[in-house]
This record gives sequence, C-alpha cells and structure tokens, in this order.
Amino acid sequence: MKKHHSKFLFYLLSFTWGAPVTLLGCILAGILLLCGKKPKKWGYCYYFEVGKRWGGTELGIFFVKDCSDSTHIKNHEHGHALQNCLWGPLMLPVISIPSFLRYWYRRIRQKINKNVKLPPYDSVWFEGQATRWGTLFVQGLDEQ
Repeated sequence: MKKHHSKFLFYLLSFTWGAPVTLLGCILAGILLLCGKKPKKWGYCYYFEVGKRWGGTELGIFFVKDCSDSTHIKNHEHGHALQNCLWGPLMLPVISIPSFLRYWYRRIRQKINKNVKLPPYDSVWFEGQATRWGTLFVQGLDEQ
C-alpha cells in the first residue's frame, strides 16, 4: 500500500472507528499543549514527553512517553495506535484498560518485592502485538 493511502486510512480509522480513544487523546494533547509541552512526530502519531522511567501510554494518534530516547517505547505505542484502528470502540475494554491494570500490577508487585521475577512485558498478546506491529509499521515507513 502506498504511504499516502496508508496514512489516509490510519487517520480515517482513528477518527471514526477508533474515535473513543482518539477523542481522549485529543483532550490530553490539548491539556499538554496548554501546559507548554511540544509534540513530536513518530510514524503517523504525535507524542509528548513527560517524566522519567515509566514507559508510555497511547490514546489514538497521540501518545505520552517518558523522556528517555527509547525507540522501543515509541514503536510500541505506535503499535497500540494501530490496534486502535482495528479494535475501534472495543480498544478500551479489550486492550487499553487491561494494559493499564497490568502495568500497575507489575509496578506495585516490583515495589513490594524487588526480587520478584515477572514475565517479559510483551509476553501478553496485546503488548507483544503492539510492539511487533509498531516496529514493522515504522520500519516500513522508513523504507518507503
């Protein structure tokens, strides 16, 4: 698929089928803009950098990530944006909320027991899929 066709389809799906999550992202982006944060572009998404060492969160075409220079996090969050295009209104209950709960469960579990051995972050299907899709998608854009 040509780059301009995939870009059109990405935004069309994000603002129609994926509108519930994208609307939340627009609200968050507006708040961050009012706070003086400047967005950056990654693939077809826009992201803001906030805080240190916490990862990221995706809301449609927008994501927020820590201030690290992690390509992995940017690709992963872009992958969640692609999932939003596929899952649409089901994104929140099927992927976003479970991802949020899993992140905090893992974080609290590690605070309680620093020696706890947790499975890799991408071991659950929706996280691994986000990483794979985002990495392949962004690499594909670089090759075009």
